[in-house]
Amino acid sequence: MIMNKRIEIKNLKEYYNQNVKIHGFVDSIRDLQYVQFVVVTDGTGKVQVTIEKNEGNAVLNEIVSQITIQSTVKVEGKLLENEKVKLNGMEILPISIEVTSHCASELPLNYKDRNGAEMDTRLDYRFLDLRNEYNATIFKIQSKMVQALRQFLYEREFTEIHTPKLIAAASESGAEVFEVNYFNRKAYLAQSPQFYKQMAMAAGMGRIFEVGPVFRAENSNTNRHTTEFTGFDLEFSYIDSFEDVMHLEEEMLTYMLKEVKESYGDLIEQIYSKPVIVPTMPFPRIKLLDLYQILEEKYGYHVEEAAKVDLTTEAEKLAYQYAMDTYHSEFIFVTDYPKDKRAFYHMRKDGVPQGYDLIWRGVEITTGAQREHRYEILKQQAEEKGLKDDVAFYLTFFQYGCPPHGGFGIGVDRLTMLLLGLPSLKEAMFLFRGPNRLNP
Repeated sequence: MIMNKRIEIKNLKEYYNQNVKIHGFVDSIRDLQYVQFVVVTDGTGKVQVTIEKNEGNAVLNEIVSQITIQSTVKVEGKLLENEKVKLNGMEILPISIEVTSHCASELPLNYKDRNGAEMDTRLDYRFLDLRNEYNATIFKIQSKMVQALRQFLYEREFTEIHTPKLIAAASESGAEVFEVNYFNRKAYLAQSPQFYKQMAMAAGMGRIFEVGPVFRAENSNTNRHTTEFTGFDLEFSYIDSFEDVMHLEEEMLTYMLKEVKESYGDLIEQIYSKPVIVPTMPFPRIKLLDLYQILEEKYGYHVEEAAKVDLTTEAEKLAYQYAMDTYHSEFIFVTDYPKDKRAFYHMRKDGVPQGYDLIWRGVEITTGAQREHRYEILKQQAEEKGLKDDVAFYLTFFQYGCPPHGGFGIGVDRLTMLLLGLPSLKEAMFLFRGPNRLNP
């Protein structure tokens, strides 16, 4: 008797000497003089199907002789433990094999060889590229990472919301936004859920987060930029300073890395040669100008005074080196940016924006801040940026009372890239979008 339900290959060891049913892709075929071997994979593991060549197996032998690699099959048969089988010490002796879909005889790329095709070709055939174990595992780990981030917030009674991505005004500035025709008037794809996160604070929701798409019209072709990515954003009320925001983020990232390490730490080190390091708290903190002074004194890194209003790419890398050398920390908060380089909705104290960037492994992963919640001051700061009319609807949120609040956003894809030491965001995204790529 064959089991009615499909068994995932990773669970087959529970069914020795029983009849089983599996579904999967044909990973390899060896058609020898007296026996045929078919290796089937279903994304959870691989198993060998063994078919002796004899009169009783004539139908099965004929089916196997016609199967092409990467066709999909349904196999029913008896599972046996066999120490002579190198693949997991087991095999299935089939009583039926059904080809559920047929693969063309020649694949456009060898998905088993990650370096066998150019990146553009791999992206053109991403559905094949992701059959590679190295690539497919990225998204299992990413899923665990996001699950842990969510769980941390759920445990602290945050509410997950979903904000609109078609908006009437740019949420950061007039640049770097995609304009769309919305029933004969202008609309934009959201650069972030920032305005709506703060609307939730004005609504009294207290603690919210969102995981969703973010759009940036940056004509950039670096390994860390993309025109659409998945953002993990949160906002919470009743804070005393942006230190509260930094503390929540360091707690959340520490929790996430601990969970990922427990579930996938060994696998990440085995496949991606990257250890998962659970940090200790608090993360080091340093002011922007103090950091540039240290980088000059300690590492001989010189930049023009005009460039010290923000972190250069090289300064981000050296900030990581400094944090490791001095604090044995992969993380470092950088604070005290000039107001010209921060959004108008960042609270200021003595003219200094009350926010930060967080650097991890030499790359900025977060901009966070305490927000300006006082209507008159917020309106004035919007006017300074020339945004008063564009953000009139947003300013309305603060006319009827809004508690002190703050928050931050993290790019899930960039976080994945850094966690696994991947060379590019293209590897860390299910489907990459860039200035020259809109397909598949």
